[in-house]
Amino acid sequence: MGMSVTISDATDRDAEQILKLQYLCYQREAELYNDYSIEPLTQSLDDLRAELGQGCVLVARLGEEVVGSVRGVVDDDGIGAIAKLIVHPRMQRHGLGGRLLAAIEERLAAERAATRYRLFTGHRSDGNLRLYRRCGYAQVGTEQVSRRLSLVRLEKAAAAPALAASA
Repeated sequence: MGMSVTISDATDRDAEQILKLQYLCYQREAELYNDYSIEPLTQSLDDLRAELGQGCVLVARLGEEVVGSVRGVVDDDGIGAIAKLIVHPRMQRHGLGGRLLAAIEERLAAERAATRYRLFTGHRSDGNLRLYRRCGYAQVGTEQVSRRLSLVRLEKAAAAPALAASA
């Protein structure tokens, strides 16, 4: 009998696994843009632990192994910034990225009153762009970071909260 992937809140005990997975997952992005100095590859364990205490961090687990993660914070205007959506390469293309994205959106709306979501990805990151568009995100801007990299900003409105049924 196989194990199923579960999504839950990250804990401090997950920090090292998240950082190792992040390093693995961002190799492809670094290669794509020929830039190995991108922040996900240079982030320290202490910085990651600090992020765990701010906002919302979710992990996807297969047994005890962290095979995915995503982070989000909500600003004073109700915009949920979603970042560092990662899925282990062997688990990609099976819907886990979409599940993590939906889970963080739901959590940010329910617990932090997000009314809109915003995320960024590199302009050559075709798989990411396909996933985000399939999940309802639309491109609203582009920011040139360097000669080799432009970040595409995508946004979507949060779903309206479900109304409680009248008794």
